Amino acid sequence: MPSVRHRYVCPVRWADLDLLGHVNNVRYVDYLQEARVDLLRAHRWSGTEAGEEATESLVDAIIVSRHEVTYRAPLLFGEQPVLIECWVTALRAGSFTLAYEVFHEQDDGSRVVYVEASTVLAPYRFDTESPRRLTAEERAALEVYLEPVPRERHDRVVIDPERASHYPVQVRFSDVDVYRHVNNVVYFEYFQEARIRMFMELGRGMPRATALQVVIAQADVDYLAPITLRAEPYDCRSQIAHVGRTSLVIESEIADASAAAAGPGGRALARARVVLVFFDPATNQPTEPPAEYRERLLHALGAA
Repeated sequence: MPSVRHRYVCPVRWADLDLLGHVNNVRYVDYLQEARVDLLRAHRWSGTEAGEEATESLVDAIIVSRHEVTYRAPLLFGEQPVLIECWVTALRAGSFTLAYEVFHEQDDGSRVVYVEASTVLAPYRFDTESPRRLTAEERAALEVYLEPVPRERHDRVVIDPERASHYPVQVRFSDVDVYRHVNNVVYFEYFQEARIRMFMELGRGMPRATALQVVIAQADVDYLAPITLRAEPYDCRSQIAHVGRTSLVIESEIADASAAAAGPGGRALARARVVLVFFDPATNQPTEPPAEYRERLLHALGAA
């Protein structure tokens, strides 16, 4: 039997836009979450993933363990909602992977694709604080959407504390979901804030005329342990991992330095690898950064 794809109609809010007038990279992850929940509700699952409204019980849920988001084109504000299709690309005993396409459909049936993404999810029981296997009923519901693709292994992000910049992550009350964990979408905000702080430090003392715009091409986030509400901030450390002609890669890690038996950097809670492209808004094309700024990036990389 051929697979099907779940389609969700997602309205775009004015507050979703960034300084360039594009939908902010974080908001796309929120859109994916809405599409995911809509699919799960369609099958009356006993609970939805952590960070989203539970349908029946706060005991059983589905948690996010990894996001991979590829940004294809900028999405602007308009009356027309954006469409999201999602389907299953991997189905394992205790987890499954959803793929997504965020797009507008043209009159001739062609698509303008804004984002392609995938999410690894796992059923979880909060009463025992442990993962569980998919039930036969859940597997049957997911198999309808199955379009298998080979599973890829990803290099682990390793932060060098000697050259990484530091950003204190202060959790807000509104960041926390019904399970008292920070919602998976908000992690993208934390990593974004850490990157902005890094850019501010790198550009300190440079003429304002040399200020650059960057857009995100790819963002991958691994969720290792829950972040919860507390008065003390968590630690986010970010480092330049690669400098290209018009792009760079930033790796980040959020850790809890107060965790028992933590290593030198603390207990890792989440890691991210983000590819950014220097962008000229006048031409809508990638551009090289000024020589002085590139030298600072190379110095932060440890290559200069």
